[in-house]
This record gives sequence, C-alpha cells and structure tokens, in this order.
Amino acid sequence: METAQYLHKYNSFIFEFDDVLYPEKDYFLQVYYLFAQFIEYAEQRDATELLAFMKSDFDSHGHEGIFDRTMFHFNLDEKYRVNFDLLMQNVKLPLKLLLFDGLMRFLQSIAEAGKQIFLMLSGDPVMQLNKIRQTEWNGLEVHLIVYFTEEFGEQSTEANLFTIMGKHGAKAIETLFVGHPSQAILINPSSGINYLEANKLLA
Repeated sequence: METAQYLHKYNSFIFEFDDVLYPEKDYFLQVYYLFAQFIEYAEQRDATELLAFMKSDFDSHGHEGIFDRTMFHFNLDEKYRVNFDLLMQNVKLPLKLLLFDGLMRFLQSIAEAGKQIFLMLSGDPVMQLNKIRQTEWNGLEVHLIVYFTEEFGEQSTEANLFTIMGKHGAKAIETLFVGHPSQAILINPSSGINYLEANKLLA
C-alpha cells in the first residue's frame, strides 16, 4: 500500500521510536565515543582502541551488557559504570539523530494532512526524552504527542496502544501502528490493531 493510501484510510498514527524512526545505533555509538574519550582522560587509555572494541562488540552482541564486556576486556574499574549509565541517560550528542528518510517523508505527509501523530516510547523515560530532544525533526516536533509506556505500568503492547487511542477518542479501525518488526508476533490479528512494519516505509 502506498503512503497516500495509508493517509486516506487512517486518521491517527502511532509510531515506535528506536529502530523505527531512526537507527538507535547512532545514539549508542556516540555514547561509546564519549565514554572512550572519558576513559582516555581518566585512565590514560587509548580511546581509539576502546571505541573500536565497543563498536565491534556492539555489532556482534548488541548493546545489552556492553559495559561489562568492555570492563572485563580492558580491566576497567567498576566505578566507571556510573559514568557510563549517566552518559546513556543524559549525554549531549556531538551530532543530532537523523530520521530514516522514508519515515521522515511519511511523518511530514501525515502532519500536512492534519492527522494525529503519536510516539510510543518504551524503556527509560529519561533516556528516551533525551533522544527525542536531540533528534532532527525538521519542524515535525510540534505535531508529535509523546507517551512513555512506563507510565502505563506493566501491560502488553496491545494494551499500550489501546490506552493511547482511548485518551484521544481514536478508533482502532482508523488508527495505524507503525512498529519494529519484532512486534509482529506480539500483535494478535483479532485485536483490531492495524500494524505496519516500519521497514516497509524505508524505500
């Protein structure tokens, strides 16, 4: 379905954020760069070597647990975990986060049509808000209504979506959820939720 058809069919659009609107790797790698610079200053260790390890480790194992693996590899003190965690939450990025081109164009077309755009963010609200503030929205930020799923308590993706829709009187039949491919198995076809994998909009 072409984006124009989505605009014709739906009045409200709910988007996930990480690896949906932008590549989350762009955030992580900038944090790793700044952490490596900090360790070079604090421990006189080679920042280039540390950053190269973290990039390679991220490509192989992902972000989860990367501090522990880096600490073990370079024999770093556990005390630096606090610095790493603070950077993850509150970092001032050297470069703004850029939206995927296809998603940015789609968001712009929704905004121009005067339809509702919701962001549904999971994970640490402090870090997620920091990411939003350092994303290049190209003027789209004034059209966004943001929700943090942690504020809803422990509930399913489906329940989160219905909570957002309920707050704005949006009907499921008129709402499109654009999410990460991993959501496909979490959305029950009988729920009435219209789900679209974000990567189908990347072209």
